[in-house]
Amino acid sequence: MNPLESEEFRRQGHMVIDFIADYYNNIESYPVLSRVEPGYLRKRLPKSAPKIPEPIETILKDVNDHIIPGLTHWQSPTHFALFPSSGSTAGFLGETLAAGLNVVGLNWVSSPAATELEIVVMDWLGEMLKLPNSFLFSGTGGGVLMGTTCEAVICTLVAARDRKLNEIGRENIGKLVVYGSDQTHSAFQKASRIVGIHPENCRIIETSKKTLLSMSSEILKKKIVADVEAGLVPLFVCATVGTTATTAVDPLGPISDVAKAHDMWVHVDAAYAGSACICPEFRHFIDGVERVNSFSFNAHKWFSLHSTVVAFG
Repeated sequence: MNPLESEEFRRQGHMVIDFIADYYNNIESYPVLSRVEPGYLRKRLPKSAPKIPEPIETILKDVNDHIIPGLTHWQSPTHFALFPSSGSTAGFLGETLAAGLNVVGLNWVSSPAATELEIVVMDWLGEMLKLPNSFLFSGTGGGVLMGTTCEAVICTLVAARDRKLNEIGRENIGKLVVYGSDQTHSAFQKASRIVGIHPENCRIIETSKKTLLSMSSEILKKKIVADVEAGLVPLFVCATVGTTATTAVDPLGPISDVAKAHDMWVHVDAAYAGSACICPEFRHFIDGVERVNSFSFNAHKWFSLHSTVVAFG
């Protein structure tokens, strides 16, 4: 059996596209929040995988009858939680092309276009944000596309950790301290634990209405000084541009000044608001970015794309 017979693929592909288009035509008729009970799907599906492949007609009927009722309809015009709809014709068709070409982009040789397209697009985005040349391939840096902000935070923490441990010895990992605010995404604390930072060494800076819920560089400085005096090693601070709860913006310049005095890594999590900083009237929210080590934002939250995180460093 040919797993990809061109004419059958064409027929089934049209059916899937029609199914999705119909879903969007009727999306307002669904309750935004699913009304199913936990464990509902196991009761509806067979106990084991089918031994004979089912036709696409049956599969799409199952999707309509069993999957659609269990969805929270993020793309609904009456969904107002977390972040905006990320669906668009360009996003869907771009992902279809990527799936169809099925590129394995391990390195340049495995598919030169994959590597070079990423380089070109990353520089486009960096230039649109007016990032310094140290973040661009055309300069001395570069960026990468990732699946989630969690990946970006983990990668930057690993880079910061290894750089510091090369200086002080790997046996001193227990002395490393990281810093974020009480508005910083929970991914920061989770990533810290994944890379080996002791939970007790994750400092959370309290925010207040006085600072518009942004991180205070003065409080950060006091925390760092206290840790240094206690024989610990300040490693990493995560500044946020557009916090999840309130869209607060941390002051990148003052935070960088404090961190650089102690040779710390500064990462900017601009997941929510980074895309908006392409607009000249919002660019000032990332003033000071030239002094940070890494910067990431979620393209899907403003560009109507599927889940894509852009990370520069």
